Amino acid sequence: MASSPRGGPALWPVLALMLNALVWGISWWPFRVLQSHGVHPLWSTALIYLLSLLCLLALRPGALRAFASQPGLWLLVVASGLTNVGFNWAVTVGDVVRVVLLFYLMPAWTVLLAWPLLGEKPTAGALARLALALAGVFTVLQAGDGGWPLPREAADWLALLGGFSFSLTNIMLRRLQRAPAQARIAAMFGGGALMALAAGLAGMGAGIVAAPPAPSFAWTGVALVLGLAFLVGNVGLQYGAARLSAHTTALVMLSEVIFASASSVALGAADLAPRTWLGGALIVAAAAWSAWPERQAAVPAAAGAK
Repeated sequence: MASSPRGGPALWPVLALMLNALVWGISWWPFRVLQSHGVHPLWSTALIYLLSLLCLLALRPGALRAFASQPGLWLLVVASGLTNVGFNWAVTVGDVVRVVLLFYLMPAWTVLLAWPLLGEKPTAGALARLALALAGVFTVLQAGDGGWPLPREAADWLALLGGFSFSLTNIMLRRLQRAPAQARIAAMFGGGALMALAAGLAGMGAGIVAAPPAPSFAWTGVALVLGLAFLVGNVGLQYGAARLSAHTTALVMLSEVIFASASSVALGAADLAPRTWLGGALIVAAAAWSAWPERQAAVPAAAGAK
């Protein structure tokens, strides 16, 4: 069994990350339900994370004070917020499987960011797992004429933005792991609300985002349940990402591809071609490989911290 940087078994951190991946992997459906009631995913995101933040403050009133004492958490606010803006918007308006796979080019961003920010020089094994995962992604996204895929619509760019931001979020959770947990969670919830609200207002000004509708029972119940799911999932991400290497976190979270693909096919929102099955198998293999122990010494918890 793999070990976490703190020396303990990786089972619980891996399961916590997979719970978060499950929430994200099936979130496209409630977001589309909300959109059908006139609630843009940016407003849904802002509401969900505002509710989550209020729940946190009710349970941990000192969370904001703890956040204010850690100026470095502002980057986590931005990274976490843009993750949700990019992914939630893209998965609502784009092809679910394509969006999720573009989002999971994230391991490439992790290799680029973890070395300068955490001091985690990628090992040969990490690079090999990365290559296997990306081979799966490119297999799925390969165009029917044999050409390599390029972003063709807004959902593609939003998915790439979300993946880059999610990688940065995971890295900042490791970099700031000595900050109080309640402060980190407040930063993530506050970022989800703040960045979605800012993007929504900017979109309204540009005429591409409709104003939110009046509250109604038809959609507020869906929003509340989704908010609770994201609350639990983000706690799982907080727990898992702070205890595993950035590379392992990125690869374990690829299980979201399976959850998203299975749910979208089951609900008639996608049609998996043979190359998608092949690519998905490569991605799963890379994620499973990440559970094997590293042969290098664990990076100290404070690596990369200033």
